[in-house]
Amino acid sequence: MDKVSGHRRAIAHLHPPVEPFDQRMVDVGDGHRIYVEQCGNPDGKPVVVLHGGPGGGCSPAMRRYFDASQWRVILFDQRGCGRSRPHASVEANTTWHLVADMEHIREMLGIGKWVLFGGSWGATLALIYAQTHPERAAALILRGVFLMTEPELQWFYGGGAGQFWPELWARFAGLIPEDEHDDLIAAYHRRLFSGDGGCELRHARAWAGWENALASIDNDGPMGEGPAEYARAFARLENHYFHNRGFLAPGQGILERMDRIAQIPGLIVQGRYDMICPPAGAHRLAALWPAVTLRMIPRAGHALSEPGISAELVRATDALGRGNDGPIFGRAT
Repeated sequence: MDKVSGHRRAIAHLHPPVEPFDQRMVDVGDGHRIYVEQCGNPDGKPVVVLHGGPGGGCSPAMRRYFDASQWRVILFDQRGCGRSRPHASVEANTTWHLVADMEHIREMLGIGKWVLFGGSWGATLALIYAQTHPERAAALILRGVFLMTEPELQWFYGGGAGQFWPELWARFAGLIPEDEHDDLIAAYHRRLFSGDGGCELRHARAWAGWENALASIDNDGPMGEGPAEYARAFARLENHYFHNRGFLAPGQGILERMDRIAQIPGLIVQGRYDMICPPAGAHRLAALWPAVTLRMIPRAGHALSEPGISAELVRATDALGRGNDGPIFGRAT
C-alpha cells in the first residue's frame, strides 16, 4: 500500500476539520514570540497538543484528533519553528524554556489542569512538563515515545536504524567525511550552524529527509525534498536539542523522575515497527508508571498519520472527552 493510501485511511478516523476561535502571537521573552491557537469548545476539557521534532510545528490535522464539542484544544508552535518567531532560532531555546512557555500559556488562558497530548519529541516534552508541574497534568496521551536517552540517539544517528535502511543511511552518512562518522550529530551540527547558507540547507534537507523517510511503515524510500524553510528550522532545532542531549542535567532524565507522575493516568500508543523511536523505550517507561496503559499497534511505524495509531488516539480522546477514562487508562470505572 502506498503512503497516500495510508494517509487517507488515517484521515478517515479523524473528526471533521475545525477552525480556531482564537489565534495570537505571545511574547514569552528572550526575543521570542510564539504562535498559540485555540479551537473546539471554550468550555470543554482543556488539552494542549505538543508537536514533534523539536522543530516540527503544528498542523491543522492535529486539531482533528479531538471532538470539537467536548474539547478545548490548545496548540502552539514551539520556539523557533512553525509560525513562531524568530524562525529557526536556537537562542534561548532549551527544553526548560519550552516548559516555561507552556506554563505561561496555561496561566494566560486561565487553565488549572490540562491533558497533555504529544508524540515523539512531543511525548518527551509532555513527560518533562508533567514531572516538573505534576499538579497541572490531568492525564497524558502519548505516541511514539522518545525518552531523550543516549541509546535512542545512537540507534537513529549511530547506525542502528541504518541496518534496516542501508541505502538511505549511506546517503545520510555519506555527506560527512568518514573520519567524523563516530559522532554524526556533532558533524551535522558543525554544518547546520556553519554560517554558509548553501551548506546549511544541503545538510538540513539531508537531516530532515533521513527522519521523514523512516516515519511511516508504508514508506519504502526517500521522500523527496521538503520546503527549505521547514527543513532548515526542523534540522537546526532538532540537532541543537540532540547535540545538547535535551538540556537534561544528571538526575533530570525522564526515567529517573517517574515517581513524580506515578499516579497520573496515562496512555501510550506505540507502533510495533517504529524505526525512529523503538518500542523498547515505551516498554521501559510503562514499567515505571503504575497508572499507564501501553497499547502496541501491530502494523504501524512512528508517524501520527499511521491509520492504527490515529484510530487508537481518537478512540482515547473521544472516551476521555466524555469522562469515560477508566477503559482508556486501564483503571476501573
